[in-house]
Amino acid sequence: MRVTINDNELNVEVLGDKGSPVLIAHHGGGGIGSLAEPKATFGPLADLYQVVVFDARGCGLSEGKPPFSHEQWASDVDELRKWIGADQIVIAGGSYGGFIAMEYAVAYPEHTRAMILRDTSPDNSNLERAFENARTQTRIEINWDNFNRYWEGRITDDQDLKDRWEEIIPLYDFEYDPVKTKERVEAGIYRHEAHNWCFLYSMPKYDLRPQLPNVNCPTLVTVGRTDWVTPVSSAETIASLIPNATLVVFEKSGHSPQFEEFDHFQAVMRDFLATLD
Repeated sequence: MRVTINDNELNVEVLGDKGSPVLIAHHGGGGIGSLAEPKATFGPLADLYQVVVFDARGCGLSEGKPPFSHEQWASDVDELRKWIGADQIVIAGGSYGGFIAMEYAVAYPEHTRAMILRDTSPDNSNLERAFENARTQTRIEINWDNFNRYWEGRITDDQDLKDRWEEIIPLYDFEYDPVKTKERVEAGIYRHEAHNWCFLYSMPKYDLRPQLPNVNCPTLVTVGRTDWVTPVSSAETIASLIPNATLVVFEKSGHSPQFEEFDHFQAVMRDFLATLD
């Protein structure tokens, strides 16, 4: 459905029964993300929660009125909370969506019941480790000009974004399957303006470490053991800073334990959510 949030139309799906507690999940990827991933990850929880998934402004099939800042995306989440009629929500997000989930918990603590994070970072230092991991890996040969343009927000158009994503996506999985990876690339929706905004404007100043000790909600922090871009050390930092955090490392996963160890991931989430009752 189309929902106008902060004067911008968002593509939104709601799963689960009205009256259930609400979970809002923010997708990752900036301009390469959409609601498809959080729908697959959190949709199975619709027997317990009213699950709201959406394409962030400038992403997927949503309208693209700037800014595409962390503050704006967190504000859009809170307007979705009001739209669905919830006083408090479980906020969830993976990868770049984890940045926004944490931004939300910092900015709107009174409306945050709990938080679920997956393969994310509390600050921009993960990019330094990602570059080092890229230099030492042997899975693919990297075109460094393209690699740098991707992470510096210097993408020229949507096709350029798709092509650059296709070059680096093999780094993300625990076990690389080129057929499945190609399918994921082709299924994507690419919005280079939002991507560039993330890495030109948002990431250079991103650092929530000073604020995270004030996040008091129960928090589940998950990460794949071989994640190259938001590695285990990033998850450990988050878990060490948030007072009521639980860290779970998925030993046979890269950046996507929600898919690579689907059953285990679902069980971990349900166990965590059961503690909120």
